[in-house]
Amino acid sequence: MHHFEYKANELHCEDVPLKEIARKYGTPCYVYSRATLERHFRAFDDPFADIEHLTCYSVKASSNIALLNLFARMGGGFDIVSGGELHRVKKAGGDTKKVVFSGVGKAEWEIREALEADVLMFNIESEAELFRIDKVCRALDMKGRMAFRVNPEVDPKTHPYISTGMKEAKFGIDTRKAMQLYRLSKKLEHVEPVGVDCHIGSQISQTSPFVEALMRLMELVQALRQEGLEIKYLDLGGGLGITYSDEKPPLPKEYADEILAMAKSLEVTLVLEPGRVIVGNAGILLSTVHYVKETPEKKFVIVDAALNDCIRPALYGAYHEIRPVNGPGDAEEEVVDVVGPICETGDFLAKSRPLAPLSEGEMIAVMSGGAYCASMASNYNSRPRAPEVLVSGADTYLIRERESLDDLIDKETVVELGE
Repeated sequence: MHHFEYKANELHCEDVPLKEIARKYGTPCYVYSRATLERHFRAFDDPFADIEHLTCYSVKASSNIALLNLFARMGGGFDIVSGGELHRVKKAGGDTKKVVFSGVGKAEWEIREALEADVLMFNIESEAELFRIDKVCRALDMKGRMAFRVNPEVDPKTHPYISTGMKEAKFGIDTRKAMQLYRLSKKLEHVEPVGVDCHIGSQISQTSPFVEALMRLMELVQALRQEGLEIKYLDLGGGLGITYSDEKPPLPKEYADEILAMAKSLEVTLVLEPGRVIVGNAGILLSTVHYVKETPEKKFVIVDAALNDCIRPALYGAYHEIRPVNGPGDAEEEVVDVVGPICETGDFLAKSRPLAPLSEGEMIAVMSGGAYCASMASNYNSRPRAPEVLVSGADTYLIRERESLDDLIDKETVVELGE
């Protein structure tokens, strides 16, 4: 459930008409509902109340510090994949002791920053990374808590670009290799193996892949304990899907019920890394129609949002529902492509989509825009990035200003070259 609804045939975010947001902040513009964010966080976190657990929001899904602050105040931790994301967590007032640091390519400076921030643990993805973390810890005379990210070889039945737990993926370690590396880590003076981690993919629409992965991890945890390793944390990653179109993913409670039935016997702290499931349907991308263009083959609705604002359709062929800000009314739908101004054929938000007729100056809401839209935005075609607005009841808050043209070149320099 989300709080983007029609009232008197006009689309609102909570108690605020989207037209009012467009008037105040312009378009394109990302809009988030506080009530939806909080509802989704609780809907995910509460079902795990019967077990020691930590809900670590996946910062990459949507990384604005206002949203991170919201989750921190609700007791959440954070899953990060870079030093920049750690910086965001700190600026947002997050508890760095509730941070897990994932990612395949951690630089020495990032490891150092994370150690000094006393993050909960590193999720290590290769033997080389293990040695690098040990090296940085030794230089700082510190000990780093860690887990290995294990590939349980479970097919998550999702898009191949967001399937991360198979042997072909760049992520993680084969289960057989993992046992060797845990034995090696036990011998190293400056790392402390305390957990087991996995992440099988994103936008997963059934519970069976999670259950299968957990079964394999449980076997590994038990084997490690027999080797004398004290495994305190089991990190199941994230990946629970949301409804973009006609998907019917399990509710968080259904997911939790399946996991809890198995995990309770392990006596570990369960670490969870939800991202999309919390923010995906809590945000939209608001856009205005520039022109309507007809050719003998197609009708195009050209809007002011583009692939630099929402790259998922171009990158994954992903579906986002398009809603007119003015209610659709009774007019017969027409099949159109909704496209942006960028000079790429792949610059589209919807293809061959039946929509109520739209005309110049009307607005659309690109639904399910809370995850992997603002956080993946770029300045391609020298387009300033769009502002982000948080709505709370009848109030709106600008949580990221629209970039200016000067912002685009702020870090650039013209140099005087010799002849």
